[in-house]
Amino acid sequence: MTILYYPKCSTCKKAIKWLDDHGLTYEKRDIVQDNPSADELKAYHQLSGQPLRKFFNTSGKLYREQKLATKLPMMSEEEMYALLATNGMLVKRPLLITEDQVLIGFNDQKWQDALL
Repeated sequence: MTILYYPKCSTCKKAIKWLDDHGLTYEKRDIVQDNPSADELKAYHQLSGQPLRKFFNTSGKLYREQKLATKLPMMSEEEMYALLATNGMLVKRPLLITEDQVLIGFNDQKWQDALL
């Protein structure tokens, strides 16, 4: 399993601590230095079963600066994948990718139900 995270993100730090505390093996991938491609994001989206808008870091500075709340409803999925692939700070984090699922953000109970 792989966790896409931002090293300065407190929620990402909690998620990594949770994985460690539960003895789970994972690889870390810095979402800013190694941002997922549009094709990867498309695959993650399909595996997640979640709406694509859930992949956007709606509380992020970049999201607000680009006024994406008003722009996203008019964009196609392909345009959204391409936009997310431009900058890891646009992507909701952490993303936990396993063989059969993608978990968006960190929620102790959801992660426990999905992974333990």
